[in-house]
Amino acid sequence: MSAITPLMPRQKVPSLSFPLVGGGTWSLADQTAENFTMIVFFRGMHCPMCSKQLKDLEAKIDDFAKRGVNVVAVSSDTEERAIESKETWNLPHLDLGYGLSLDKAREWGLYISTSKGETSTGHEEPAMFSEPGLFIVRPDGTLYFGSVQTMPFARPAFAELLGALDFVIAKNYPARGEVIDHTKA
Repeated sequence: MSAITPLMPRQKVPSLSFPLVGGGTWSLADQTAENFTMIVFFRGMHCPMCSKQLKDLEAKIDDFAKRGVNVVAVSSDTEERAIESKETWNLPHLDLGYGLSLDKAREWGLYISTSKGETSTGHEEPAMFSEPGLFIVRPDGTLYFGSVQTMPFARPAFAELLGALDFVIAKNYPARGEVIDHTKA
């Protein structure tokens, strides 16, 4: 059994890099966002909720850019499945990564599920894959916001995140949940 360790606000996040659909490699270490980098971990091509979420993100990608936020989405899908997702979900502007290892998913505190067979989309789930997560990382590589889920439902709403980012940026609002040992705080 591999343990899940949550990432802590105001602490460095693990390294992260992966290939992108269309070529190249995305690396967190190479990001030069003005304010934040947002990483959306999604289940994969088989997931209808992922399609809905990433289509919404595609529609708001310019809104995040206006706020100085770099955006990427990644799954443990193969290159072929990722290409199909990018094309069939119509995601021309979203950087879409693939090949996330389950070990790396665990490093980021993500939950892992096993296949239950074919989904409502008509696609077979991979033998194992990570469940959704969304992380907003400061330019210094520390965690600002994190959301990890055990299920594909009820993900953070991008419209709400955009409103929150307006407040956060204007007020220089600190990352919360930063207490590591509450017995010594």
